[in-house]
Amino acid sequence: MLKLLAFDYGASSGRAIGGLYDGDTIKIEEIHRFSNDPVSVNGTLYWDILRLFFEMKQGILKAVKIYGQDIASIGIDTWGVDFGLLDKKGDLIGNTVHYRDLRTQNMIEEASAKVPKEEIFNTTGIAFQKFNTLYQLLAVKKNQPHLLQNAKTLLFMPDLLGYFLTGEMHCEYSIASTSQMLDARAGTWAFEMLGKLDLPSDILRPVVNAGTKLGQTSNAINDELNLKGITVISVAGHDTASAVMAVPASKGRYGYLSSGTWSLLGVELDQPVINEKTYALNYTNEGGFNNTTRLLKNIMGLWIYQECRRSWEKEGTPVTFDELENAAEAAEPFKCFIDPDDDIFYSPGKMPQKVVDFCRDTGQRLPESRAEIVRCIMESLALKYRYTLDGLEDILGWQIPQLNIVGGGSQNKMLSSFAANAANKPVITGPIEATAIGNLLCQLISAGELKDIYEARELVKRSFPVHEYMPCDKELWDEAYARFIKILKMKG
Repeated sequence: MLKLLAFDYGASSGRAIGGLYDGDTIKIEEIHRFSNDPVSVNGTLYWDILRLFFEMKQGILKAVKIYGQDIASIGIDTWGVDFGLLDKKGDLIGNTVHYRDLRTQNMIEEASAKVPKEEIFNTTGIAFQKFNTLYQLLAVKKNQPHLLQNAKTLLFMPDLLGYFLTGEMHCEYSIASTSQMLDARAGTWAFEMLGKLDLPSDILRPVVNAGTKLGQTSNAINDELNLKGITVISVAGHDTASAVMAVPASKGRYGYLSSGTWSLLGVELDQPVINEKTYALNYTNEGGFNNTTRLLKNIMGLWIYQECRRSWEKEGTPVTFDELENAAEAAEPFKCFIDPDDDIFYSPGKMPQKVVDFCRDTGQRLPESRAEIVRCIMESLALKYRYTLDGLEDILGWQIPQLNIVGGGSQNKMLSSFAANAANKPVITGPIEATAIGNLLCQLISAGELKDIYEARELVKRSFPVHEYMPCDKELWDEAYARFIKILKMKG
């Protein structure tokens, strides 16, 4: 029985997941779970990176207690775009800043004043999002130039945590691709573009493929945790890239939706699609395992729903997701819609009121209860999925026959059912822990236990259950979609 350990850091929580591979199937178990809470200090929103590394060490201790010392390897995946800066001694310079911090306001405009947006997109293939690493670095250069002057190395979050664990510095391809600083065709840094923006490229490490051996846990970690030493693999470090590895699909065409705080909806391709249509529709070409491309759109996922629940709990009335969804099932359908990607929903706080305000500003009937707010969010997400699928099919020139939903959001039966109805496509949900599973699959491929991604996906099919939702009520959802499109145009 081969024993593996995956650390999966999401925007709201992290887990250490153990994997047990017997040569035919893989079983997983949650060993350690912890919250990932941003910290606001003097108006800046940070990640508590040292706490996150502390939790990693706790996960390793628990894993060793369960599995003993013969853990074959460790892999780490996280969300994209964020990073830490290291000085010439390898020490972290300051705290790592959260992508939802407001420092990147107007940075897209400042970048495009030096390099036209078309040129940035044609080079990187990445959609314009104000949280991209490119704009974070521009904000640092403008407001805190001393940080870049003292920086010797930039490491993205999974690579930074891997460095803390091993003392070795790598930059894995999939996580680097989220930065909008990588040449999408060449797979190397976009040095010419970065030079035009007067950003330092010497702080960037060479890019390595997912599955590369990072190193062994360092002597200091081994002494602290009483380890014999564990191999650390640079898996597909971007959590969506890991999740896509675990999509239980064949070699045929399919769409995927990695559903959690964010919804990332796309297709897996051999090459990036960089043209006028992709640029106009603001789709992105991110890197995947084995240098594939994930042509996708970022959608503001279950973040809005999660924030609503936090707000209601702060009012002193604890409520579970199941209770909210059961009530929403009975609420009036198609009463009102939001655009989940509207800027009003980007920052935390007062989310229920923001939903009401959006409906008021767009001249709709207002949601009057928690149940109606939840129903509004879920229907709107499903309709945004259809809108995104329509755009993908327009770019690709072919129909996407089914949608595979993976990740924690695949447990949401209401949203999965609505997605099937809205898109008028079969929806296959599962596995739930797709990101951690993809992390483990990459370790198995790296170790030579699995031949390739196709063999890995067959392993997923044998090991984890899936559920299927068939579309219904097409006319009702078509009518709702027409109303939804009008709202998007109104706000656009």
